[in-house]
Amino acid sequence: MPHSPRRWLGLAVGALALALAACGGGGGGGGDTAGPVGGPVGGPGPGPGPQAGLDSRPSNTTCIAGNVQGSGPLSVGVEEAFPDLPSFSQPVAMRQAPGRTDRWYVVEQEGRIQRFDNRPDADSVDEFVDIRGRVQSGGERGLLGMEFHPDFANNGDVFLSYTGSGTVSRIGRFQSDDGGLTLDAGSEVNVISVDQPFGNHNGGDLAFGPDGNLYYALGDGGSGGDPENNGQDTTTLLGAILRLDVDGGTPYAIPPGNPFSGSGSCATGCPEIYAWGFRNPWRMSFDTATGDLWAADVGQNAWEEVDLVVVGGNYGWRIREGAHCFNPSSGCSTAGLIDPVAEYDHSEGVSVTGGYVYRGSAIPGLVGAYVFGDFASGRIWGLLDDGQGGLERRLLVDTGLAIASFGQGADGEIYVIDYGGGTISKLVNTSPGAADPLPDQLSATGCVLSSNPLLPASGMIPYGVNAPAWDDGAAVERWFALPDGTTATQASDGHIDLPPGSMVMQLMRLGSRAVETRLFANHPDVGWRGYSYEWAADGSDATRMDSSRVEDIDGQPWTYPSSGECAACHQAVAGSTLALSVKQLNRDFTYPSTGRTADQLETYDAIGLFSSPLPGDPGTRPALANPYAAGVDPNDGSRAWLDVNCAHCHRPAGPTGRTVDLRSETPLEDTGTCDVPPVGTDAGIAGGVLIAPGEPDRSVLLARVATRGPEAMPSLVTLAVDDAGTALLDGWIDALNGCDGS
Repeated sequence: MPHSPRRWLGLAVGALALALAACGGGGGGGGDTAGPVGGPVGGPGPGPGPQAGLDSRPSNTTCIAGNVQGSGPLSVGVEEAFPDLPSFSQPVAMRQAPGRTDRWYVVEQEGRIQRFDNRPDADSVDEFVDIRGRVQSGGERGLLGMEFHPDFANNGDVFLSYTGSGTVSRIGRFQSDDGGLTLDAGSEVNVISVDQPFGNHNGGDLAFGPDGNLYYALGDGGSGGDPENNGQDTTTLLGAILRLDVDGGTPYAIPPGNPFSGSGSCATGCPEIYAWGFRNPWRMSFDTATGDLWAADVGQNAWEEVDLVVVGGNYGWRIREGAHCFNPSSGCSTAGLIDPVAEYDHSEGVSVTGGYVYRGSAIPGLVGAYVFGDFASGRIWGLLDDGQGGLERRLLVDTGLAIASFGQGADGEIYVIDYGGGTISKLVNTSPGAADPLPDQLSATGCVLSSNPLLPASGMIPYGVNAPAWDDGAAVERWFALPDGTTATQASDGHIDLPPGSMVMQLMRLGSRAVETRLFANHPDVGWRGYSYEWAADGSDATRMDSSRVEDIDGQPWTYPSSGECAACHQAVAGSTLALSVKQLNRDFTYPSTGRTADQLETYDAIGLFSSPLPGDPGTRPALANPYAAGVDPNDGSRAWLDVNCAHCHRPAGPTGRTVDLRSETPLEDTGTCDVPPVGTDAGIAGGVLIAPGEPDRSVLLARVATRGPEAMPSLVTLAVDDAGTALLDGWIDALNGCDGS
């Protein structure tokens, strides 16, 4: 799947690669401050004061998120295609059998394939096959690809790509003897097996070409930076797209057009190779009209790329990342390398997901465009004719989905697979209305006073959190606002869901200097999106940043995150806003407008913020500990630190695809970390495990918290080690006697 901190599912990330920066109103902040407009810290849920902190809900007519996209000649949206279906578990692919439009098949990463009837009102699924017992799943491993034989109607052959025991990428050939109702799990014949040196970058996609051959995408073998240079080594099958004639031999023959077809072995160039120079080609497809092969290759730390793949082509990794030098970092030779057709940097997304050339009829202006997306940011682009013989990359829709894959029906329409939510959406023709993007200047957003942008507008409600996340030592003040006439709801997992049009705001300071304001906007047409505003040194106003950038702030490096980086952390599965949850908000807060200290949740209830009364009372509701509080219990503080810094990604159905669950309420033995080896990088600790009770020096999780750079966690935005948090975790791990938390 794509990658997690970008290197999400299929991405280039290691075991606990966490995208942890709280962009635009998430869990972030080095601590609450009294400040000119914020309340003092307060303790977790001690009980409500004698009255609510506010007399009434403030009216908000200025700080409202509008539509991002305007109507035009090409207006694309997404809508759930099968709303009555039960959700799938970590879906990564979707297929129809050749010549059959009545069914869909959905591949689940852990090793199961479900089928359902192709009807908008379909409400049930049936199992096609279950091979979970032979699939090594987790991280970027699992059941990763599926393809029907072109003559499936007669031979019943289905090919599955998965990682097996010992991290071996393999293709199995299976039989369906009942016309596609079930697949015989015991009928497997091994087609090819490839040993993987690391647990990530398995690629794994399968596609039959118009030539009748089977194409197989393999990543570079994993870790980071391709340490074995597999992408440029044609004596290995890694970092390449293979082409196999599965009907011409047992288990396959070599098509004569392969660039090394005359080679007797990989010693002089692997004869299976069709093209090479790939890092992790996550999803490839053939244009049903032209036969062109398209592939999306997941980048390292800076660039994502789309390639038009030809036989014998070298697509540059690890010499280049996209069209940019990687190793060496400058002055690299480009001789013999093929440029990507399109690329984008990590201001727009961090894990490209390949799609299809649109050949449907519902969106006429999209016909002939290659459609692809980003796993982390949820954006979908199309490559359209620019009128000058080239291609223009155009943003089609910002979905907020964790786009693990696309599907294409026999009718040419394109479907979107949401890894986190387990749903299937469809590209549709839409006209969202007039666009109302956020202004370039913070003073013009309506969320602050135009005369003094350091102060919030009157409709903003201040709030504090129990456990601030790590934001490089910045002090943080927080507010949110709902449009008048709307209400918030409490989700079953305890997160507070704000309605469309709502805004969340953070003001971040280093010392006395305002550095950044982050806005997190719930746009009616595209959902939540984060924005970063950089403050002028004199504090007069802040300007919206369109891309990520690092600046020196009085001797301290500071990262202004891109919208794509915000999306990498603010996952829908974690409640999007992150910090607006019962266990974060269950605490007292002093409201500047009244001077009263009262329980926040009780105050929200009293002023009619919720659509229905909030259940429970402060004494029974969960509350996180403050990891930085004097005398905090090491277990409570450490679990809270991991919750706010890690659990938005590392949780069930989270974007990393790993089995790690770092939510505070999950018992340690069930987190998937205690005495568990890492997937991918080991942070240089031979024989290390994620958490080794009583052995901090053998704990990979701690080592990654205690460093910055490619293996760091948090891995996005933050540039400084959290010394206090590291010391807390070190002491906690050292005191552990076992995985039961004792």
